[in-house]
Amino acid sequence: MVSQGVDAGRLDDPGAIEAADPGGMLRQVASSAAQIREAARLAAEAGVRTLAEDGRPRAIVVSGMGGSGISGDVLAAVCGLGCPVPIVTVRGHRLPGWVGASDLVMAVSCSGGTEETLAVAAEAARRGCRLLFVGGSGSPLARLAEQTRALFVPVRSVGQPRSTLWGLTVPLLMAARTLGLADVPDAVLESAAARLEDVAHQCRPASEPFVNPAKRIALELMGDVPLVWGTSPLAGTAAYRFCCQLNENAKYPGVHGELPEAGHNQVVAFDGFFASGGPVAGADDFFRDREEEAEHGLHLVVMRDREEDPRVGVRREVAVGLARERGVAVTEIPAEGDHPLERIATMIALADYITVYLAIALGVDPTPVSAIHELKTRVAGT
Repeated sequence: MVSQGVDAGRLDDPGAIEAADPGGMLRQVASSAAQIREAARLAAEAGVRTLAEDGRPRAIVVSGMGGSGISGDVLAAVCGLGCPVPIVTVRGHRLPGWVGASDLVMAVSCSGGTEETLAVAAEAARRGCRLLFVGGSGSPLARLAEQTRALFVPVRSVGQPRSTLWGLTVPLLMAARTLGLADVPDAVLESAAARLEDVAHQCRPASEPFVNPAKRIALELMGDVPLVWGTSPLAGTAAYRFCCQLNENAKYPGVHGELPEAGHNQVVAFDGFFASGGPVAGADDFFRDREEEAEHGLHLVVMRDREEDPRVGVRREVAVGLARERGVAVTEIPAEGDHPLERIATMIALADYITVYLAIALGVDPTPVSAIHELKTRVAGT
């Protein structure tokens, strides 16, 4: 992959943005609202309501990798801590030993050919589990669904699995709804889609950085090491997704965490090597140049859920204060909307745009994931 070189001014020019994004990652991200509507239709046509005929499962296990696996995390986040059954995401080749015929296994693969997901789906079928498969039409996963009589929901990829998040996730949400595990009526699906359209409008390429939140935050993050914290399990899932998108879109590192746990370990990084101005580094010099200190270093990104626990809210405020006192840059991304689906969708959508614009500013093509393909090729050759 050949870099075009770092150029923050590239984000000022829609033509330069388009040229730096030959794979159309921004267009893929902008398709999120349409994905929700299409996936809801495809899931209904596939007969997802029939899952309720056998009653509520003991547990739900979602099998998926990468951009497909995050759908299980989003499902669990939207269902929330009050969900009457556990929801577990498996990222690997094997099912946990406790999974059996009383459980529903949802195998999710955008391509329908993911090695690990196919292995878990086949194992679930052998154990007699209830099955829901979500993936590409005509794929190995679709054929396995035919062989095992699993319910199959087709997904139309918009380009990359990580960009097809809502096409992969909505069938799971509708399954949870029909099982009485999630309150996600059609009106909420539509309101979430509408909010994603709003984010797309705010973050469009023609919007200048001073009014485009994604461009502004991308420029703030350039050169820094992002420490991304969520203030609830829902926001923690968004923080994890943010870091995955930093990795794949911007080819950039990121460390995710969730309060209150991050306050018991990651907060100590404020005093470490990547902090710009810890207590030892000139704390007594009132006239030191704090802007120069914060030019490159640790950057705390707080993804704020409006439904955070009040005790977590106190810890968030104190942690942000500690960061700023030590010269650590802080950016806050608030959730929008009332329903959990709206809140997580808005946080994820903004983060997706941020990571694509960061890639463009850095001169990196956001679409290819060459290292992943090279890893798979070398593994296949062993």
